[in-house]
This record gives sequence, C-alpha cells and structure tokens, in this order.
Amino acid sequence: MNGQKEKYGKYGALAKMYLEERAPAKLWGMAGEVAEYLHGVDRAAEELSERLYEQLSRKEEYRRTGNYMEDVRRENEMKQIIEEEILSELVYVD
Repeated sequence: MNGQKEKYGKYGALAKMYLEERAPAKLWGMAGEVAEYLHGVDRAAEELSERLYEQLSRKEEYRRTGNYMEDVRRENEMKQIIEEEILSELVYVD
C-alpha cells in the first residue's frame, strides 16, 4: 500500500475490520491486493444496493402509499433488508 493510508467506504471499512478480527491470515495473504479487494467490496455493495432497491420497490408491500409515516416505515424496512444482504454476502465472508 505504498505507506499511504487508503480510504474505504462503509462496507470496505467493515470488511477490513472483519478480516482483521476474524481472518487475519486471509488479510495477510492478500498482501498488496487488500486495497483493491476492499474497494471492490464497496463497488459491489453499491451495485447490490441499487439492484435490491429497484427489486424491492416494485413489490406491493414497499410501494408508496401517500401516508408519510407508512412510507418512511417501508423505506426503512427496505434499507434494513438491503443492509443485511450486503453484510452477509459481501462483508462477513471468510
């Protein structure tokens, strides 16, 4: 990493912390590819988020109702589902 500190997005940073705590051998084995891997996690998370949001927003149970509080609840539920999917598929993997 050339001695310079890399900056990652939310999911890249979470993946780095996870690897440091749970799979340090994998992290060490990646050597010079760590930054590329973590930036890839961020990109993949963004793509997965967009794809899932599009899919979920088509479902009847997540469509807007015109009731502000209900729409906020639905939006938050979608965000939670997306977050859980990203974490299980991209971040917390060994």
